[in-house]
Amino acid sequence: MNKQSFGEMISSLRKDRGMTQLDLAKKMGVTDKAVSKWERDLSFPDINSIPKLAEIFDVSVDELMQVKSDVNVVEEEVVKESKFEEVIDVVPKGIGLAMGIAVTVLAVLGELETNTAFIMLGIGLASVSISLLKNKN
Repeated sequence: MNKQSFGEMISSLRKDRGMTQLDLAKKMGVTDKAVSKWERDLSFPDINSIPKLAEIFDVSVDELMQVKSDVNVVEEEVVKESKFEEVIDVVPKGIGLAMGIAVTVLAVLGELETNTAFIMLGIGLASVSISLLKNKN
């Protein structure tokens, strides 16, 4: 059984009871726009109003809260965040390596001025330093 998002759950329960968004809004003391946002998962009702919402739909708070906020969704977000962190960690190191290689190759070919070499090496060292400082924190 696929779990619904909180908004899908509210929408489904409201429709099952033949209520409009305006009907639910009046019973909850909010605007129909607020109910619309709940149903689209753009916002959520105040935590203190959850029992009232459950009462209106004649379900328990536990039933109302059985939504798609399970561990799998959280794990997906953690994986995405860790991949992003890996990229953020690799990029400065790559810049540092690329600058070092570029300086070496251009110097061997005799196509590099001293000032430009120092600038490129400075950029490379700064990038590696950023990576090391990030890992330290």
